Amino acid sequence: MRVGLLTREYPPDVYGGAGVHAEFLARELRRLTDLDVHCWGEGGAGGVTRHRPWAALDTANDALRTFSVDLAMAAALKDRHLVHSHTWYANLAGHLARMLYGIPHVMTAHSLEPLRPWKAEQLGGGYVLSGWAERVAIESADAVIAVSGAMRDDILGCYPALDPARVHVVHNGIDTSLYRPDHGTDVLARHGLEPDRPYVLFVGRITRQKGVPHLLRAVRHIDPDAQVVLCAGAPDTPGIDREFRDLFRELSRSRAGVHWIPNMLPRPEVVQLLTHAAVFVCPSVYEPLGIVNLEAMACGTAVVASRTGGIPEVVDDGRTGLLVDVDDDFEGRLAHALDSLLADPAAARRMGEAGRERAVEEFGWDTVARRTVRLYEEVLAQGKAQEQ
Repeated sequence: MRVGLLTREYPPDVYGGAGVHAEFLARELRRLTDLDVHCWGEGGAGGVTRHRPWAALDTANDALRTFSVDLAMAAALKDRHLVHSHTWYANLAGHLARMLYGIPHVMTAHSLEPLRPWKAEQLGGGYVLSGWAERVAIESADAVIAVSGAMRDDILGCYPALDPARVHVVHNGIDTSLYRPDHGTDVLARHGLEPDRPYVLFVGRITRQKGVPHLLRAVRHIDPDAQVVLCAGAPDTPGIDREFRDLFRELSRSRAGVHWIPNMLPRPEVVQLLTHAAVFVCPSVYEPLGIVNLEAMACGTAVVASRTGGIPEVVDDGRTGLLVDVDDDFEGRLAHALDSLLADPAAARRMGEAGRERAVEEFGWDTVARRTVRLYEEVLAQGKAQEQ
């Protein structure tokens, strides 16, 4: 089976959960299919073709630049039996290939444009175009993969014209051989952390979706002896960047031990930071699943996360972490949940151990890939049956 996997992010250019998903899913699919990856970037080798936006559009809206990449991807997919796209950045390429070559299009929805209205701040009028591309692709795709049950509900709510039988749940995965406890301390020392002081850790992009401003306000009120470590970069817009920097400066003036790491760290460094955290925090206001919570759990760390989207399908409230309602007192609830685990290291340790066990048993990438290939086979068989 010749499969084309279409994604914006792919190593070494990975900055979010969709890129992590594409990286590890592709690794496992190569063992099961003849796989070509098409992504953004320059050059390509080893079954990976990278496409850059057309130079004539260098100063154009990002949505138009994305569409130029989609056209280039579609032109390169003629020999594939099936295409599988990830996020709106590649969905249109999958849709065009479906129409052009008569091959099935499977798409994975990692998030939904109608549920991310703050993207208008980033894309301007391009947000209308990104929403159009997602709608056209999702409503005509031969199969849609939701990364959580909650995501499936969101898909059907946003796109009622979509046949529910075409929407399948395949959870994100985690490589627990890469994400596992690392008890070294060299990374902590390199970033100026005090190893004898507990710390709360956030890892993610500076976006409205990830709830970073809520977190910066919440941690003003946690135990002053705890450090706060923010692995936060890739701001969506200059506006959210300025807001983050203002809140960070204010927080730094009010308490000691606040650390901001603005660069995307290599995976081994993130693993060590996750391992030593007293608690990992995910304050997202919208999260279809939240791979980063799985990463923290796999490193044996308790999680405090918002009760939204697919997060409750990952974080077992009271067993592997604590879930917090996203309501008018969200920031107060975040602070209370963080403080409760900072004050009870034994409970946090038990949750971390349970989280590691859950990650290993239920979220392996090999399982994700096998489920995905079974879906490919079903879609191809349905196509053949319709031809007869």
